Formats: sequence, C-alpha cells, structure tokens
Amino acid sequence: MTKPEPLPIQEVERRLGELPGWKLGEGEIFKWYRFEGYPSALAFLERTVEPAERMNHHPDVEVHERRVRIALHTWSAEAITEKDLALAAEIERVSGGG
Repeated sequence: MTKPEPLPIQEVERRLGELPGWKLGEGEIFKWYRFEGYPSALAFLERTVEPAERMNHHPDVEVHERRVRIALHTWSAEAITEKDLALAAEIERVSGGG
C-alpha cells in the first residue's frame, strides 16, 4: 500500500472553504459540532462509523455532553491528506446539521 501524500497547506486552506466550520489546527483539521443533548451527540457519532469504516480512516473524537469534536490527520503521512478532506466531507453529509 502506498503512503498518502501530504497536501500543501494552501490547498488544505482552500478546500476547507468547502467545509463549513472546519478549521486548520496544528497538523490536523477539526470541527466542533453542537447538539440538543448527549443522546443526539452520540447518535451523530454513530453515523460517522460507516463512512470511517468504509474509507478505513478513523477520526480522533472528543465528546463533551452536547458537543463533539472531530479531528482528522493521516498518521502514516504525518500530515493532512486527501483522505482527511474526503472523510470530513462524508462526516458533514451525515452530521444532520450539528
């Protein structure tokens, strides 16, 4: 299996413009999602399982009652890659407007 190629930061910043609320952090892209309550937050998290498994790319996740933080980076590349942006788009699709 070939190692994913890191994306230039300018490309990551440009592409984040297509992903509302996603930000560039230290070596990762991330977004905080907010929900009505803990059950809604966990239901959202459950919806992220299918795309993560299908893409074989798994986010870092934090759950704080009604808030969920999703962070993505590609460990094998030690950088942000196309895989991260593609999974972010899939997570947006299943987010339900969180």
